[in-house]
Amino acid sequence: MGILNITPDSFSDGGKFNEPDTALRRAESMQMEGAEIIDVGGESTRPGSESVSVERELDRVIPIIESLNRNIDVVVSIDTSKPAVMKEALSAGAGMINDVNALRAAGAIVVAADNDVPVCLMHMLGEPRTMQDAPVYDDVVAQVRTYLENRAAACIAGGIDKTKIIVDPGFGFGKKARHNLDLLRNLEQLGGKFPVMAGLSRKSMIGKLLGLPMNRRVHASVALAMIAVKNGASLLRVHDVGPTVDAVRMYEAVYCD
Repeated sequence: MGILNITPDSFSDGGKFNEPDTALRRAESMQMEGAEIIDVGGESTRPGSESVSVERELDRVIPIIESLNRNIDVVVSIDTSKPAVMKEALSAGAGMINDVNALRAAGAIVVAADNDVPVCLMHMLGEPRTMQDAPVYDDVVAQVRTYLENRAAACIAGGIDKTKIIVDPGFGFGKKARHNLDLLRNLEQLGGKFPVMAGLSRKSMIGKLLGLPMNRRVHASVALAMIAVKNGASLLRVHDVGPTVDAVRMYEAVYCD
C-alpha cells in the first residue's frame, strides 16, 4: 500500500501532492514500483494534528480519487474516520476503507457493510491531537489484541464480511518506542484470524532510536517492514514503495519459493 497524503500538514509529505496532477504522477510512480493499493488521505493524523471538516476533507480527496479511478488501474483506499467521507469516496471510485478509528464513528460500519468493501481497523490510544502525550499500557500486546478482536467482532455483527477485515496495531498512534517494539516483536499474536497491516514507514520511533531526520529513514523503514513481514504482516503501508517491494521480493525468493 502506497501512501498518498492530500494534506498540508502530514508528518512526512504534507503539501507535496495536493493537486490532482501531482497526486496522479505520484500514484503512477508508486504503482510502477509495485504498489497494489494507493491509500488516499485528506486529514493528517500525525501527533498533535487538528481535525478538519467533512467538507474540507471531501474537497481534498474526491478530485484525487476520481482522477486515479479514471487514469490508473489500481485499488484506491480512503484513509478516513468520517462516514460521510467514506461514502462519497466509495462513490468516487475507492474500493477500500482504512480507518485509524476502527469504524467507531456512528454509521461507519453501515457504510462499509452496505458497500461490501475491505476495511482496515487500526488501534489508536486516544485521538491524534493528544495520543502521544503520555501513553500508558499494562500489557500493550494484550490490550491492542483485545481491542482489535472487539472491533472486528463489532464489524461482523454489523454486517461486514469477516473475510474483508484487516487489522492494524497502529504503530506510533498512542505508543512510545518501546510499545512499538513490543508490538512488532509479537505481531503474529495480534491478527488472529485476520490479516495484519503494518505501517512503520518513516515513523518517529526511527528518529528516536537512530537519531535520523525524516529524509534519512528509508533504510530503517525497509528494515522494519521486513521484520513485520517475518513476524506475520500481510500488508505494508509505506512511503518508499520501490525499496520495500525489492526487499519483499528478495525475502520471498529466499523463504517462499
